[in-house]
Amino acid sequence: MKKPLFALLFASTLLNAPAYAAAPGTPTTRPTAPRAATPYKLQPQLSTLGWDAKAVTHGHNGTVQFSTGELLVNGTQLVGGTVTVDMKTIKATDIADAESNGKFMGHITSDDFFGTAKYPAASFKITKVTPIKGAAADANNATVTGELTIKGITKPLSFPAKVGVKNGVAAAAGTATVNRTQYDIKYGSKSFFDGIGDKAIYDDFTLSFNVIAKK
Repeated sequence: MKKPLFALLFASTLLNAPAYAAAPGTPTTRPTAPRAATPYKLQPQLSTLGWDAKAVTHGHNGTVQFSTGELLVNGTQLVGGTVTVDMKTIKATDIADAESNGKFMGHITSDDFFGTAKYPAASFKITKVTPIKGAAADANNATVTGELTIKGITKPLSFPAKVGVKNGVAAAAGTATVNRTQYDIKYGSKSFFDGIGDKAIYDDFTLSFNVIAKK
């Protein structure tokens, strides 16, 4: 009775052996784990971020500062990363009169717009970087895809950029167009308010960036 029982156990062991097990004497190969990306630390003092918003009869532009972040590099390729923006540093650089500037900034930082008291930070997480085939040396060479978070709301965003990694420095520069209404910034939008005529503010605004990160 012992021999049949032993035979059954032996057969069961063979049937449950791992699928990658090779025959005796055959060299085995296993999948190579993907190489981990190297984080490059964002350099806020070397990086810039500008904004430009327009209304029917006028427009304004200014700056805001990066606070922290990193770009992820695999070999010589930018593959990911996250950057954070200090929304309390937002400025309007086109309004020279101090009183007018103060009134404008009071409004743009209010809940009508960015609500910086409640939402002091915005961020962008890169989820994919796709090379643009045949791009000229001085042109945008990649499409950056990611998730932009403003006022606690996260939406997908893609834009062309010029990216590169060289001598321990990773860089990304370009312009992204953002629809503010997706982030609950609806003040003065024709998409939500009828009859505002030439007082309307366009839904789209642009962010022009130059991000520098070091290994």
